[in-house]
Amino acid sequence: MEAEVVVGVDIGTGAARAVALDRAGRVSAGSESRFSPPRLPRGEADPFRWLEALVLAVEQLAAGTPAALGIGGQGPTTVMPSARRALTYQHPAGASSDFAGQHLAQAEEMWRLYGGGSRPRQMWDFLVAELGGSPDTQAVWPGQVPLEGFGDPIPVGSAVGVTAGDSRLPGGIVLAPGANDAFLTAWAAAIDRPGKGFDPGGRTGGLGVAASAGDNALATEHGIPSHVPGVYLVGGPAASHGAMLDWWSSMTGRTVPDLIEAAAGVEPGSDGVMVLPFLEGERAPRWVPELRAEIHGLGSASGQGAVARAVLEASAYGLAHIARDLARVGITMNRMVSSGAPSRSNLWVSIKASVLGVPVDVPSCPEMAAYGAALAAGSAVEWWPRPGEGEAGDWPAPAFTTFEPETVTAYAEGLDRFVALGDEAVRRLQQGV
Repeated sequence: MEAEVVVGVDIGTGAARAVALDRAGRVSAGSESRFSPPRLPRGEADPFRWLEALVLAVEQLAAGTPAALGIGGQGPTTVMPSARRALTYQHPAGASSDFAGQHLAQAEEMWRLYGGGSRPRQMWDFLVAELGGSPDTQAVWPGQVPLEGFGDPIPVGSAVGVTAGDSRLPGGIVLAPGANDAFLTAWAAAIDRPGKGFDPGGRTGGLGVAASAGDNALATEHGIPSHVPGVYLVGGPAASHGAMLDWWSSMTGRTVPDLIEAAAGVEPGSDGVMVLPFLEGERAPRWVPELRAEIHGLGSASGQGAVARAVLEASAYGLAHIARDLARVGITMNRMVSSGAPSRSNLWVSIKASVLGVPVDVPSCPEMAAYGAALAAGSAVEWWPRPGEGEAGDWPAPAFTTFEPETVTAYAEGLDRFVALGDEAVRRLQQGV
């Protein structure tokens, strides 16, 4: 008898998150397996820790033997199996390039560091191969150019073999490589019509907005195809939106939920405190990896809650900065989906809605990258079309709760100040000040 669920796993910087979906797209189980990254140089990782966390996350689902297992994760991330090393998006190699350019730069750097003992792999291709899938293929999102030297190209959501049964997982589970977590999130969140946008949340965050293919040069030069033909996703990833709050938690010794509660007691505008959340540089829209975080407006009366609120507001300003740049070339957003850890905070979501001036939808399943990986698993067993081979509405999606925007003068002024302070930081960096 055919299994009743498929499973998707998203590998993040500190955890593997898994969800089990039935044919109607309902989440029947979810789990998280956290891991401590090894002490390695910035941007380097041990990919076998991801494998261990993946297996544990699937085991914790207690969902029986699924029909298929789809895997996606942080990216661009490149694995060199023979060196037992990976370079993640946090590594400076190719940091200002597009996805393909960064993968190739990471591969070149690992060849320099470790030699060419094995084929470089995308994270998800490496993981499915370790579980029993093909070691000779690379999953390619629709419309993207295959990576030279990474294996034979196949569409995302293809079956590449079955689990071998030697990793604590049952044998015979169909394996499906997924894609970058942002792509999978857009797929799961049904970002399939022009004007819809999404923020995947997590350690980084970012903004992708759907636009008609060919709307303008930006859609072709900087966009990626959606899972629906004729639609592009434009925008880009941020650098440290979630990481900035984690950092403030580590500095204060207070938990993130505690800091968010404290932030709720501070009025919009954060008592004049402004944060530039560039702990690991800035990606979109400036693409200046050398930038670093700054806190402005601190006074003797500034409390921990004011800084926490400033961090929440800064993440919204970062998204709005990307949206402002897109609007200048005629691409506008009229609705956004927020997922990941930030979507669990009503305050954080409400701030984003009001700063961006659009309704924000929060899915009942916050782990949308894992949900998208489960869609890839379902595609591999022909439950649903693969990305690029269906139309809007062909794939299930979770239920959503909508947060409506409010007009807040402090946010309009705050966005202008945020952009101006960021511009000044770039100027100082360029002048070596």
